[in-house]
Amino acid sequence: MDITINASFLPHNDPDASVAFFRDILGFEIRKDVGQGTMRWLTVGPKDQPGTSIVLYPPAADPGITDDERRTIAEMMAKGTYARIILATKDLDGVFARLQAGGAEVAQEPTDQPYGIRDCAFRDPAGNQIRINELP
Repeated sequence: MDITINASFLPHNDPDASVAFFRDILGFEIRKDVGQGTMRWLTVGPKDQPGTSIVLYPPAADPGITDDERRTIAEMMAKGTYARIILATKDLDGVFARLQAGGAEVAQEPTDQPYGIRDCAFRDPAGNQIRINELP
């Protein structure tokens, strides 16, 4: 079976702040920027991985959710408990230093976890948790 991850979705509440974080701090490329104002869908991804993307979307645009659900999503995003993604690198300390120097909000410094990995964590401008694992 030949299956790959094509795209994963993370919510955003400020497309310009998301562009600044994912492009300018993480170094991803902006592949698509569709919509206007806060109703923009952004597709970003690592420059050397054209087949793997993250779609940043405005969760309030989903017509299938209620106003109460929109409020709950906004509250969870503000707390950083709504969405997360795990990235990986061979140079965790270098990536951590670059993101911290770029002004990213540190949630956890590089740490050896009891379950066998070393990782760190940041929050993007929407509050999403961005965990970064160190590859062997």
